Amino acid sequence: PVGTKATVKGLTVDQVRAVGSKMLLANTYHLLLRPGEEIVRDLGGLHRFMNWDGPILTDSGGYQVFSMLDLADIDDDGVTFRSIIDGSAVRLTPERVMDVERDLGADVIMAFDHCPPAPHNRDDVQSATQRTRIWLDRCVKRWRENGGTERGQALFGIVQGGAFEDLRRASAEHVTSLDLPGYAIGGVSVGEGRESMYAAVEAAAPLLPEDKPRYLMGVGTPADFFEAIARGIDMFDCVTPTRHGRNHQAFTSQGRVNLRNQIWTRDPEPLDPECDCPTCTGYSRAYLRHLSTTHEMLAGILLSQHNLRYFHRLMEQIRAAIPTGQFQSLREKVVAATSRKLGAPQGT
Repeated sequence: PVGTKATVKGLTVDQVRAVGSKMLLANTYHLLLRPGEEIVRDLGGLHRFMNWDGPILTDSGGYQVFSMLDLADIDDDGVTFRSIIDGSAVRLTPERVMDVERDLGADVIMAFDHCPPAPHNRDDVQSATQRTRIWLDRCVKRWRENGGTERGQALFGIVQGGAFEDLRRASAEHVTSLDLPGYAIGGVSVGEGRESMYAAVEAAAPLLPEDKPRYLMGVGTPADFFEAIARGIDMFDCVTPTRHGRNHQAFTSQGRVNLRNQIWTRDPEPLDPECDCPTCTGYSRAYLRHLSTTHEMLAGILLSQHNLRYFHRLMEQIRAAIPTGQFQSLREKVVAATSRKLGAPQGT
């Protein structure tokens, strides 16, 4: 689950833990702006600051190089952002990112990378991939100077290369040559078609060690999970479950549900009869629709809680299905269900 500003939106850490979450993601760039890494460090690090006793992963700000391109000036040494808070200049270099992530105190820290905005523009992708390679070498050097794994922080390198198989392979070969604790595939789910995303994963994943985590960054729909896991991916992060929850959308074993639809007005049934989360064991679809249509904040809380549990249950089912040879049949069942919109008006 994504907890950008040291919080999973709308949920307490007890609620996040109760639905099965073991690890959270926080955003280095946003925490650097507010409250600042020194404040987090002086208050005991992210774990104590947000009252989370499980592992925490911090991304590096590399995604913001893509998502905030209009506020960023990129050069070979690093990136200068214009602060979204007060417009001041914020300078990030590989060394600065490693120091910030050290002070935040996360268990897994991501290397600073350049995520290109146009994965099919070869010149831009090649330049970004080469920059990522140089920045990774600098990240590794500073990470080791800061104590490396002995400090309790595992550095993951990131494979870039856009939609180009040869660039992906070259990036993967360099990243793995550094013998890091884990590896990620970045620069996907940035506007390219799904087939291009799957091709990028297929090119890079087999080159990553089988005995270390393989992390696909920013991908999080059930169909994408199955496609990526089939290609050898272990870890994911995405805002999908909580963002959908805040927008009154729920994933269920029977299909996707928009709780604002009138069909649920008098429905006494649980949101998902197969789910064991507090939302499904305590509330009806009619009540959830009432909360959604009256703009009560509890709607987003309960639906985010359910969606997170749905995603964790799905991962539990996948882990059980793989060794028993049931992965493909589970895949067909889940993908078919998530393609259905329950209670949607005709023609939608």
